Amino acid sequence: MEGEVVLLDFWPSMFGMRTRIALAEKQIKYEYREEDLRNKSALLLQMNPVHKKIPVLIHNGKPICESLIQVQYIDEVWNDRAPLLPPNPYQRATARFWADFVDKKIYDLGAKVWRTKGEEQEAAKKELIECLKLLEGQLGDNPYFGGKDFGFVDVALVPFYCWFYTYEKFGSFSIEAECPKLIAWAKRCMQKESVAKSLADQEKIYDFVLHLKKALGIE
Repeated sequence: MEGEVVLLDFWPSMFGMRTRIALAEKQIKYEYREEDLRNKSALLLQMNPVHKKIPVLIHNGKPICESLIQVQYIDEVWNDRAPLLPPNPYQRATARFWADFVDKKIYDLGAKVWRTKGEEQEAAKKELIECLKLLEGQLGDNPYFGGKDFGFVDVALVPFYCWFYTYEKFGSFSIEAECPKLIAWAKRCMQKESVAKSLADQEKIYDFVLHLKKALGIE
């Protein structure tokens, strides 16, 4: 069933980290190909001609684009182990809603925190914390968003944890002070080998963003 699995990715991408976690949870062997986003490979442009973005999951020569779609595909194809989406249709819909919420809110707000200053940065910090508190409320007292089991929403959100340090450094605030349960959840997830091996080092992310800001001319 595994066939040939290739992942076109870029190491700091929280979206690629989702796919790496899902593949690790399912214990799927795959070939990892690091992309230079300033000089995109012919394979990337061929496999994702619409968006020309990573990550791209290639299974037996067929591309699957967009990280949440990839995670669902992995869960459906390798459905004999480590389920990521719950069997109940309502619970599945709820998980998809919160994963979509992460996509619509957290990336853009986090980027605004490190890209902007002054009032714009303050507004982004405030909204980011509000969104993280909503997620913390959804987590409740459960160990994972899927209840007792690590699942789809956990996979969608936990890669942002290695970017939190960057948001905090540039924004001069503490996410743990505002959302202690969420950080406890992230640390719990990091105890899983699939997560620990898939997430980038937080200080390397910070250094990457420092260089990126210089390259973009953002002071």
